[in-house]
Amino acid sequence: MSVLSSALDPYRVQLKNVTEVTTFILLGFTNDFELQIYLFLLFLAIYIFTLVGNVGLVLLVLIDSRLHNPMYYFLSVLSSLDACFSSVVTPKMLVNFLSENKGISFLGCATQMWLLVTFGSTECFLLAAMAYDRYVAIYNPLLYSVNMSPRVYVPLITASYVSGILNATTHTVATFSISFCASKEIRHVFCDIPPLLALSCSDTHINELLLFYFVGSIEIFTVLIVLISYGFILVAILRIRSAEGRRKVFSTCGSHLTGVSIYHGTILFMYMRPSSSYALDHDMIVSVFYAIVIPMLNPIIYSLRNKDVIEAMKKAVEKVFLIKEVYFKISF
Repeated sequence: MSVLSSALDPYRVQLKNVTEVTTFILLGFTNDFELQIYLFLLFLAIYIFTLVGNVGLVLLVLIDSRLHNPMYYFLSVLSSLDACFSSVVTPKMLVNFLSENKGISFLGCATQMWLLVTFGSTECFLLAAMAYDRYVAIYNPLLYSVNMSPRVYVPLITASYVSGILNATTHTVATFSISFCASKEIRHVFCDIPPLLALSCSDTHINELLLFYFVGSIEIFTVLIVLISYGFILVAILRIRSAEGRRKVFSTCGSHLTGVSIYHGTILFMYMRPSSSYALDHDMIVSVFYAIVIPMLNPIIYSLRNKDVIEAMKKAVEKVFLIKEVYFKISF
């Protein structure tokens, strides 16, 4: 019996190595340290701009009474999502640029992926809710505050989060239930589903179908809501006789349509393809775009063409300078 037990020991060790992975290695973009420094500075600037833009937009909505309506409540939730979305990925990536140890624990990787998918999925549903909000505001502006009361927009925001959490939980459980034995090195800057599936030695056919059908269903459902909402908005616009009124509607809706097009276009490119067409290096750049660059762009897209937000920003800046002026007068 002892001889048989000794003979089986190597196989037990091999089985243990196959089923128990404690750490992954995020390889990132490059091993060139000088290039990593430049990338660190670039993404640090993007991250600071993202936080300032999104957190600033949330604060504007909170402190300026002119922005206390459902449209800007949705926008503040979107900004908070973008700030969280970027914060799930960027800090770890920045640390890895300057560190030789690029490891992330099994639990840390699962948590990062769960948060990433949660915020990403929630944003899909929230963008659809924002399209419906624009339809309600434009189709019958006099009844906007009644038709889009807290009893309506709060459940829409809550449902977006719940749907995002359910989607993320499903994918995280499915992904981390498979075996990782070929390598611990992830050719990516964060824990995303496609590179993790590529790392597995298990049959990932079910995971790929799950990814395809879940992402496909979410995309069809949310994009359909956006298209139907904007179909009714177009009908409402044709009824507006004033050129100034049409310009204002196009300005408001144009920002949202731009954000929706960029976000959904990137998601469709990333996940709605057969696994045979994945090119991990190329997909890494695309996923960085939707996880890091889009959260930076959204405050610009939704602010620059919005007079109310611009006026609120000017008012906030004037208050800051006024406070500084009073402070210096008191000090000196």
